[in-house]
Amino acid sequence: MRCILFVLLFTCLTACAGYEIKNLVKSDVDMVADQFIEESRGAVRELVVKLYGRNPAELRKIPGMTVEGRLAQLRVHERELKFAELDGAQDVVAMNLAFDPDYNGDRVFALAVGLGSMLRKAYQYKPEMFLTDTLDPDVLMTSARNVEVLLWKLKNTRKPSGEHYLITHEYRGVVDNLSFERLFGKIIVLQEMMARIAGDANSRTVNTAVHAVGKVFIPLPI
Repeated sequence: MRCILFVLLFTCLTACAGYEIKNLVKSDVDMVADQFIEESRGAVRELVVKLYGRNPAELRKIPGMTVEGRLAQLRVHERELKFAELDGAQDVVAMNLAFDPDYNGDRVFALAVGLGSMLRKAYQYKPEMFLTDTLDPDVLMTSARNVEVLLWKLKNTRKPSGEHYLITHEYRGVVDNLSFERLFGKIIVLQEMMARIAGDANSRTVNTAVHAVGKVFIPLPI
């Protein structure tokens, strides 16, 4: 009898449009987090395309490399983003390479790997969340602050020659592209909102005392 009831329940659930069995082990917060993970990863991919569009010389540093090839590299790695050309650097270490005057590699890729791996770390390197998972709101908020620092560095940090390390919103002294700020703003809002949602779910107060003092990246507290 129990077997028959289970089969009937299974049939009923799977017949519902858009329903997935895995959602049985997800809370509302988990499903929101899944959407935030997808949105943040999509924003990083969009950023990669835009950065290479304005900085094609970075892509040419790796003979034969294409934008599609870089995007494929970022997709292949489901967890940590470790690449030999960056000596395995991730998170804030990789982002700092993009502004290192002695670094001769692809600065766009270093930035993308750093940003992408930091966001993955904030979500415990998981592509989706389940009931047994718990997000740390302070980690999420710190990642938001680091994105603010990254945006500041792109605008203000320059090579010894006076040129920007990477061209984004400004070219030759003229502000001509504000879409970068909108994209970074989207990532910041996603991380801040998820931090507050995670804080409410865990009945924890989100630490908002983390500021971009000194304009340096802050290692995530995990």
